[in-house]
Amino acid sequence: MNQLDEKWKFETSYLNLPKELYALGTPSEVNDPELFIFNAQLANHLNLDFLNQHNQYALSVLSGNYVPSTTSSFAQAYGGHQFGYFNVLGDGRATVLGEIKGIDDERYDIQLKGAGKTPYSRRGDGRATLYSMLREYLISEAMAGLGISTTRSLAVVKSDDPVYREKIHATGVLTRVASSHIRVGTFELVARMGNPVFLKKLFYYTAERHYPEVLDDDNPILTFLSLVIKNQIHLVNDWMRVGFIHGVMNTDNMSIAGETIDYGPCAFMNAFYPDTVFSSIDERGRYAYSNQPKMAKWNLMRLAETLLSLVHNDADQAVKLVQPLFDDFDEQFNKIWKVNHLAKLGIILEQDGDEELLNELIRWMEIAKPDFTNTFRGLVDPHLHVDEVFQSPDFQFWKEKWQKRIASVDRYEELLREKNPSVIPRNHLVEEALIEASESDNLKPFNELLEKLQRPFEFYKSGIYQSPPLSDLGYQTFCGT
Repeated sequence: MNQLDEKWKFETSYLNLPKELYALGTPSEVNDPELFIFNAQLANHLNLDFLNQHNQYALSVLSGNYVPSTTSSFAQAYGGHQFGYFNVLGDGRATVLGEIKGIDDERYDIQLKGAGKTPYSRRGDGRATLYSMLREYLISEAMAGLGISTTRSLAVVKSDDPVYREKIHATGVLTRVASSHIRVGTFELVARMGNPVFLKKLFYYTAERHYPEVLDDDNPILTFLSLVIKNQIHLVNDWMRVGFIHGVMNTDNMSIAGETIDYGPCAFMNAFYPDTVFSSIDERGRYAYSNQPKMAKWNLMRLAETLLSLVHNDADQAVKLVQPLFDDFDEQFNKIWKVNHLAKLGIILEQDGDEELLNELIRWMEIAKPDFTNTFRGLVDPHLHVDEVFQSPDFQFWKEKWQKRIASVDRYEELLREKNPSVIPRNHLVEEALIEASESDNLKPFNELLEKLQRPFEFYKSGIYQSPPLSDLGYQTFCGT
């Protein structure tokens, strides 16, 4: 036993659930690991600052080559509707080391992703490419910088062990930090087991961990559902306000905690095409930018179905109790969407005519296809509106109306800078940084981009970080599994 093991203060509350929901096991070792990138600020938040002073120990644990003796590591079982079809799944290349408490006294899972085979690997090799793990690190930290609920990334370890995909890659092991890894698909798997005791145990564990306030309610399951729905409405609206496209909104990728999880084929929209799809596997556009609200609702309906037997003994009565939550979904989503997008125009207190002012801008954007991010940020940073599209009579006419409306708003420029990022993970910049880092061991472009993405609302003079590519046509993202 290493004396540093105690400093983690690991707990494994998840192992109190039925053993059918996990498989004990340890990560597979990698050869010649290198701590490629480490998030010291996040480590401090997690009470893991001791890792900064013990690099070799940190490398051993975060590579999966050593599991602290104070924990029992495990992989989680879950199911999921993938592109509309249910499959039994599970952590095929991830191992949870345990749970820790941060300085905020919140509980976090520490998971190694790309850590080798588990009983749920099926035909997979349990590994991940360095490229894909660096990608998750970069995008998840960008989302945190944007103020969007997300899993976080503590570290990426590199090994020259080969990973065979479309070509040979270096191995990457990501340390993912999450409020939990309980998914809609976790409930789907348990419901299909047909064991009401298992379902109750999962519900009460999840509620106590994420929504303890519901446990005193007359119908805690119904209140739980309403809060999960509320969190997802806010989360997906946060995606929409920055042009984020998740790309693979399967039910196994919807976190009950309301965090963005799984950054495989995600990307950010440049030109405003509501039907934008980047994922190579989303051939029919199921998870397109404009479809994300509808798919969130669909996923949440699958969650509700798993809990109907706990809502009420009578199935018809259970449906009657749950249905209003979904009858109200679109209205609630649209209400938050309007508030968020009016705020992007510097408007907090809505007046008559504001909704139409917003709708006029959206209609123009649908026709003109301007850069989504720069359209809004350019209202306070005019150098972002030098493109010809912003000189059009239609946009200038709208802008004059907006300027008259905003003239009476105090500190509107400050609000515009708070609500509209100056920098997002532009797809071409992300690709360039990842290729340099993963193929040439050159982290300079990666770190420079990461630094900007961690402070996305600051003022930057026009440059490479704000300039969209000439075209995103043909750009595709991949799961990287």
